[in-house]
Amino acid sequence: MIAKINSAGLCGMQGYMIQAEADVSPGIPAWEIVGLPDVAVRESKERIRSAVKHAGFQIPGKRMVINLAPADVKKEGAYLDLPIALGILVSSGQLPISDMADAAFFGELSLDGRLRPIKGALPLAITAYQNGIRRLFLPEENAREAAVVSEIAVYGISSLGQLLEHLLGEAALKKVELDVDALFRQAARSALDFAEVKGQKNAKRALEVAAAGGHNVLLIGPPGSGKTMLAQRIPSILPNLSFAEALEVTKVHSIAGKLKKDEPMVLCRPFRSPHHTVSAVGLTGGGSNPKPGEVSLAHHGVLFLDELPEFRKEALEILRQPLEDGTVTITRANGSYSYPCNVMLVASMNPCPCGYYGDKTHECSCTPAQIQRYLGKVSGPLLDRIDLHIEVPAVAYEELEQKQETGESSAKIKERVDRAREIQMARYRGSGIYSNSQLTPGLMEEFCSLEPAAAELLKQAFENLGLSARAHNRILKVARTIADLSGSKDIEPMHLAEAIQYRSLDRKFWA
Repeated sequence: MIAKINSAGLCGMQGYMIQAEADVSPGIPAWEIVGLPDVAVRESKERIRSAVKHAGFQIPGKRMVINLAPADVKKEGAYLDLPIALGILVSSGQLPISDMADAAFFGELSLDGRLRPIKGALPLAITAYQNGIRRLFLPEENAREAAVVSEIAVYGISSLGQLLEHLLGEAALKKVELDVDALFRQAARSALDFAEVKGQKNAKRALEVAAAGGHNVLLIGPPGSGKTMLAQRIPSILPNLSFAEALEVTKVHSIAGKLKKDEPMVLCRPFRSPHHTVSAVGLTGGGSNPKPGEVSLAHHGVLFLDELPEFRKEALEILRQPLEDGTVTITRANGSYSYPCNVMLVASMNPCPCGYYGDKTHECSCTPAQIQRYLGKVSGPLLDRIDLHIEVPAVAYEELEQKQETGESSAKIKERVDRAREIQMARYRGSGIYSNSQLTPGLMEEFCSLEPAAAELLKQAFENLGLSARAHNRILKVARTIADLSGSKDIEPMHLAEAIQYRSLDRKFWA
């Protein structure tokens, strides 16, 4: 008898169904696993043998062939242990279950039969549902994550023996229920608040603009001016994650194995701050078995690169394409893997190696050559992809002594950001974009048209500042956001003037 047990696999973010076909027949005892299994799958034999024994069953002393279909796709991961074990038990007649066409199984087996948690439970559950699966069995640690797919019955299992008792009708498993709406209502909000930041009124305004339009930001200033403090509070003014966004973010974190044990979904916008020693692979993803990098883990959130010039140049340059496209594509001999990375890039840096170039209170000790080498680590093409360049000066003593109540709270700023985002959502409905930073050239012509006075102002800025075509477009996008914050339908000269000033620092430091 040939048994067929459903499971699934992942290629990047995309899932595909796997069917474990088991044939146990008389002959010289042998065990073959075919269908392009990787090392983890081939090593499943001894795990399964021991787990089946501890569950009170046995591996038959016959010829066993396991085919993982489709045979032309490489199978990776130990979560195929469970469907292979079930296939053997069904094919050998020890598990008299004939119809499991609507069920799928995932799980890595330990030697004593317990199931270990797996990565990618949510995208696997989505794939299973899209392919007609209505019952899902997987480790209990992953059950609440998979239960986000409410249309499918999810059962969490602790051991192979427990699953077999359920399938034999001896002890029924309880379906895992998850109230997603309640999760969103109870989602923790950022404990950090812009009211805690003393001074830096101009920087706060610029970050409000950046948050309202999803724009990339570069903060430049001396040590101790509050650049990191400002960056860490950006998530507190960003709009709440929608269910669709939370689903995408959770899928990425699930595949990377970054989901917290007690959190089935990522409910707050990610804030990722990798150390400057991170490799290009660590930043954008990759490896022999490609996994998401920091830029994908920050999807729909903030990627903060502190001390930007200290990052490896190759790591920074490889960010150019993901920032433009919102997707990282990793190509290997066995296929291509794509991960989303629609992020708000926030970078900070000192203006020179000592940090005090241009500072009024400290003398810079760097030579012009040292300053140019330092600034040269950040290339022009990367600067072009950053919409707002913000100077963060040292905070005056008088501002430090101000009471916290005098500063505007994140909640108030967020209200304005939310209103601006709502305007953008309504304006671009049906176009596939959700913020001004994503505007295509065609949509820019439609929604970023300028009156003659504003057009002349932009022309002068373009010529005097030596702006690139990309910088020109980004100024228009930022101006569109500023207009949205003010509730204006048209981009007025004052909106454009503010947007232009956010592109001036690259000429001050890099000219």
